[in-house]
Amino acid sequence: MYAVRDHDQAVARLRRSYAAVPPGEPVRLAKRTTNLFRPRSVPRAPGLDVSGLGRVLHVDPAARTADVQGMCTYEDLVDATLPQGLMPLVVPQLRTITLGGAVTGLGIESTSFHNGLPHESVTELDVLTGAGEIVTARPEGEHADLFAAFPNSLGSLGYATRLRIELQPVGPEVALRNVRFSRLEELADAVAEVIATRSWAGEPVNAMDGVMFSPGEAYLVLARFADDTGPVSDYTGQNIYYRSLRRRTRDALTAYDYLWRWDTDWFWCSAAFGVQHPVVRRIWPARWRRSDVYHRLVRLEHRHQVAARIDRWRGQPARERVVQDVEIPLSRTAEFLRWFARTVGMTPVWLCPLRLREPSGRGSARAWPLYPLRPGQDYVNIGFWGSVPVAPGAVDGDVNRAVEREVSELGGHKSLYSDAYYDRAVFDRLYGGDTWRAVKDRYDPDHRLTGLYEKAVARA
Repeated sequence: MYAVRDHDQAVARLRRSYAAVPPGEPVRLAKRTTNLFRPRSVPRAPGLDVSGLGRVLHVDPAARTADVQGMCTYEDLVDATLPQGLMPLVVPQLRTITLGGAVTGLGIESTSFHNGLPHESVTELDVLTGAGEIVTARPEGEHADLFAAFPNSLGSLGYATRLRIELQPVGPEVALRNVRFSRLEELADAVAEVIATRSWAGEPVNAMDGVMFSPGEAYLVLARFADDTGPVSDYTGQNIYYRSLRRRTRDALTAYDYLWRWDTDWFWCSAAFGVQHPVVRRIWPARWRRSDVYHRLVRLEHRHQVAARIDRWRGQPARERVVQDVEIPLSRTAEFLRWFARTVGMTPVWLCPLRLREPSGRGSARAWPLYPLRPGQDYVNIGFWGSVPVAPGAVDGDVNRAVEREVSELGGHKSLYSDAYYDRAVFDRLYGGDTWRAVKDRYDPDHRLTGLYEKAVARA
């Protein structure tokens, strides 16, 4: 593990680099990877020095906690915890998502139906504020306001340098049941039962997500952590994970492969690069079958527009990128999915049930002001990632705006890692604008850090 002295030196470098950013210049992190889909302006000033802030500091198997630096990826954290039979309470589905990024930008995965979102397993965090100071925020105490407002602040209130998170036991293998539903209402009923009982058809359920291929064909994947399942599957080679849901009612993976089952093919988005074609797959190096590689290819396309130019040359219509994750109340999920199938028509879509965490012995679930899901409310995260043709007479962004309207009408919320089109008044209402401003004024009085609206909508 990383020495405390080395961590302190890394934090000192970060603070010096922050102080060196000229007043009025945008502040950004100097990091090599990103899981954002929001186009951003490029600051003239150099990025903040985060070298040395990407490690696991300490894992305490007895207390089931880990102290982790803010730029540590979940891939590195899992490598440190799995050998001790532990995992984070929620492991976002892509390897290079960082702990700090999952907390300030939100994350989700198949344990979220009982463990909530990643920030709900944080017990304390050190934050570099907009004033250039390091403060330790906890649920109670002097900086409880920052602790509550940090999730979904997207770096507008500061950057996490260290986080202490809770861990949970996990067996070496994971047994899976792929349950098909031909009616979305029946799928929603099954989700409600699993959330309430943590079981299905007499078997315990430790994790749950799913895929909708069409309104008449959807699957829940019900996972049980196990010590020995027998033979396990491998979806890092020729076989492709999401396709297995249609072929197999029972399956098993190692715990490691289960946590990264979606990363190998970026869910199903690797098809855009030909990686799912059997011939291409055989020659595409296995070390390049991972989400950060695909994301770099997408960024290159955004920069150089090669595919877009080819489409124009072929007389194809322009395409609108529709890359979103939205949280819909479980009771309205079937309604939204049918609307989406009619209006957008993109398939497959990912389904991930969610409920704010209700820790035993610590009272009811708490609300998080900058992403105000309702305590006690069951939701389903619906993820869809791709593009659609711009219809005649329409403009780029129309489909995303329609999604935003439908999500709001159904009482849902959408994540802000991708394009957003809200005006400021609506944005403030949906994402805790009054709370954000109060915390911003306290911890970044000169507003040196880019504002939340500017980051999420104005693309600053």
